[in-house]
Amino acid sequence: MKRQVILFIAQSLDGYIAKPDFSVDFLMTGDPIEPDHEYDKLMAQVDTVIMGKTTYDQLVTELSPTHYPYANQESYVLTSHPEDVEATGNRHFMNTDPVALVQQLKSQPGRSIWIVGGSSLITPLVNAGLIDRYQIAVVPVILGDGIPLFSLGIQPTTLNLVDAFKINEIAYLTYQKKGVESLGRS
Repeated sequence: MKRQVILFIAQSLDGYIAKPDFSVDFLMTGDPIEPDHEYDKLMAQVDTVIMGKTTYDQLVTELSPTHYPYANQESYVLTSHPEDVEATGNRHFMNTDPVALVQQLKSQPGRSIWIVGGSSLITPLVNAGLIDRYQIAVVPVILGDGIPLFSLGIQPTTLNLVDAFKINEIAYLTYQKKGVESLGRS
């Protein structure tokens, strides 16, 4: 089976993945009533993560400063200045075209590839038709401004709705690229 490329990301109801200052504190809304295992289900099928440097910095300084959550996956961090960052273990800092990187990884054996974020990484991958599954968690918050999930320059793309469900106050919408074998609920 070919490796799948998955965009698993949360956004506000009005389509922002972060506030203008890159903060994502709006994602921590409400008290969970039932357990949400969607992240765990994703991680059980992923052996590679790809993210931009801004997302990486936010992860290691704000969201998980004491523990790198992707220690068991190969991590590719795209940055225009890889020489400024010391690679450690399975973390690879690269100044490369995201489309070329994903095409290369898809051609290699392995499990699914998770596109963690951000917006400037997502746009070229959508435009190249490389994302197979889009699992978007919609948080019931309207921000009014921020970093959009899909930025200007995105090409029109038609997807198939595979699943829609609610856990606590979060709506999970799962779409797949047309022509991709049904992935079903993850």
